Amino acid sequence: MTKPKVAFYWCASCGGCEEAVVDLAEDILKVVDAIDIVLWPVAMDFKKSDIEAMADGSIAVSFINGSVRTSEQDEWVKLLRKKSGLVVAFGACSHLGGIPGLANLSSRQQLLDTVYVQVPTVNNPNKIYPQTICTVAEGELELPAIHEEVRTLDQVIDVDYYLPGCAPPPNLIMDAVLAILSGNLPEKGTVLALDKSLCDTCPRKESKPDKLKISDVKRISMTIIPEDKCFLAEGVICLGPATRSGCGERCINANMPCRGCFGPTKAVQDQGAKFLSGFSSLFDSEDEAEINAFAESVIDPAGLFYMFSLASSLKAKFHDRS
Repeated sequence: MTKPKVAFYWCASCGGCEEAVVDLAEDILKVVDAIDIVLWPVAMDFKKSDIEAMADGSIAVSFINGSVRTSEQDEWVKLLRKKSGLVVAFGACSHLGGIPGLANLSSRQQLLDTVYVQVPTVNNPNKIYPQTICTVAEGELELPAIHEEVRTLDQVIDVDYYLPGCAPPPNLIMDAVLAILSGNLPEKGTVLALDKSLCDTCPRKESKPDKLKISDVKRISMTIIPEDKCFLAEGVICLGPATRSGCGERCINANMPCRGCFGPTKAVQDQGAKFLSGFSSLFDSEDEAEINAFAESVIDPAGLFYMFSLASSLKAKFHDRS
């Protein structure tokens, strides 16, 4: 029997999603035995021409991680969409934009200026920037162009399913692979994780008071939080109320607050705005000076409330705002 063809590809990502596949441990042998991997740049040598030569739709499923920032990534995901029956946005960066999506707080030129001119350790007095075309003795070289903004996968191509997390936990990966192989799939567009708030499954939920009020914001790096206490009740920002469950509470169990990598439930359009609206109601004061001090105590609110979801937010581009 012919095995279904499967592709793995990475765009703008850290490589953690690739490690998550390896973290299947012995289960990866079951996966490899059941499928024919036709693309996996991090582990095997395949060429773009190999994929281009395949018939359209001949790849059963492509798991694509990372957000889309360059012309090369744009070309690859469009090619894989054409060649695949199913496309799964694999991980937070592909699903939501992820941490790379925070680059949308700055313009492309601002980022290039920072990296190639303004960093104190850079010696570039002539302000030389990367060029898409470069002529050398051996001929003409072409580099991928950097797009103006970071995009989620579904902002570039049609996506069938989403596997959330930074990185997706091995059990969800295995469940997704088995569901695809068996054809036992939910409706298109489904996020393959629980559709309930992380607070619903948090092991500390019993310590959260019915009427939660806080007077100041504490930083986790400077605060000792008892391992049985709700982070928010202790004054530490935790995005659990606005984040989908299904991660296995990995951060919570390591005594770290949720930072939102699983994204929102389907009832929420904008994860950061959802959390901010709830969080602002927790401050127990009506004094304007105290309210301002409370707001100023939140370090980098955009980077905190939108750590993983800025590129997918309702106002995905911020750098052009006055």
